[in-house]
Amino acid sequence: MNRSRRSVPHGLLLAALLVFAGSGSAAVLHAGPGQLLGSIRDAIRLAAPGDTVFVHPGFYAEGNLVVDKPLALIGIGYPVLDGQHQAEILTIQASGTRVQGFEIRNSGQMSTIDIAGIKVLAVSRVSIEQNRLFDCNFGIYLSNTVNCLVKYNHIAGTPAEEQNTGNGIHLWKCDSAAIEHNYVTGHRDGIYFEFVTQSRIFGNLSEGNIRYGLHFMFSHEDRYERNTFRRNGAGVAVMYSRKVQMYENTFEHNWGGAAYGILLKDISDSEVECSRFVHNTAGIYMEGCSRIRFRHNEFRENGWALRIQASCDANVFKDNGFYGNSFDVATNGTMVLNDFNGNFWDHYEGYDLDRDGTGDIPYRPVRLFSMIAERMPHALILMRSFMVYLLDRAEKTLPVLTPVRLLDEQPRMQPVLHESDCQEFGPDPLSFAIHPA
Repeated sequence: MNRSRRSVPHGLLLAALLVFAGSGSAAVLHAGPGQLLGSIRDAIRLAAPGDTVFVHPGFYAEGNLVVDKPLALIGIGYPVLDGQHQAEILTIQASGTRVQGFEIRNSGQMSTIDIAGIKVLAVSRVSIEQNRLFDCNFGIYLSNTVNCLVKYNHIAGTPAEEQNTGNGIHLWKCDSAAIEHNYVTGHRDGIYFEFVTQSRIFGNLSEGNIRYGLHFMFSHEDRYERNTFRRNGAGVAVMYSRKVQMYENTFEHNWGGAAYGILLKDISDSEVECSRFVHNTAGIYMEGCSRIRFRHNEFRENGWALRIQASCDANVFKDNGFYGNSFDVATNGTMVLNDFNGNFWDHYEGYDLDRDGTGDIPYRPVRLFSMIAERMPHALILMRSFMVYLLDRAEKTLPVLTPVRLLDEQPRMQPVLHESDCQEFGPDPLSFAIHPA
């Protein structure tokens, strides 16, 4: 028997109302099996603004629960809210609401409406913490909100076709949001920002999503740091935005014909610092980007460390380390509008006679064969051939076809990455981020 649907006798409801009405301060209500209120819906209806509703362990299939007054809705022992694949499960329409400690699963799905496990609509100061969401179309969905917090949630979708799967954490037209220490997997995009300003994404682990671990569009003056994005369909995409700060993130194991650690498209006046790009088809793919500073990043064992289209200009690469990449830098043009200076390249074969730590001859990171592969991708089958080796050696000796001015005038002789360079951003969040059970 579904005890959560049990009707509440009118006498008990009246008694509860009298108790609450006689109290001048915020009340505490208990809902669940063996409690005065068996239904969460009844508890929400009876509660006054500012009250706390404790929901006891149990299974609750009450359809869409709408919170239209500021409440603290707290689960004890992770009570289950089940949408039975028919409905949105929890809708927040009141500022100052807190939702914590629930297992929310099996939301409905419609092609015309973005149905979510938890949806927050046009409010402020809402906190969603320490919840578990399984098999929901969208996990947590914030629309037109201000100063909301999404923290320590475990969100796992059931991967289906990309067009029939929602995002794990979805924000649209929000300001001053904080997305912290969540684990997201099995959705279309792990974290999705569109028209989101002055917000922070910190300490999240987003892996195994169909498309992107993070998808970021038309969102300005935001900061994301200390996140890990791994084994997602195409990596991470940050697009059509300005003044984005990207610090100490890890992009790893994103493989595929159109995959990368991070895609930067039409980004300006931003920073990428102290991040790791490990085992990706391309560490960074850039198109239409201007005035981005790349410092203290590690590019290790990628297919391409950097793929920079000719449409990029005024970007600065300094104090980065390149280790074991098949190609360090690739471009599709000959005009050089970006600055490389003081990076460590493990393929550098120069010398340092004055022992100042800087190579005495410049390093040209673009191989001739990488330019051939840009125009004819199928030529990659010849990458390890002796003929390609000879072509690259000849071009390095007398550059003719590669961009003459794309070079590092002061290549480092030793790795340049030091922990002290990245300490300003705080402690390692992955030591306490939520991981799969």
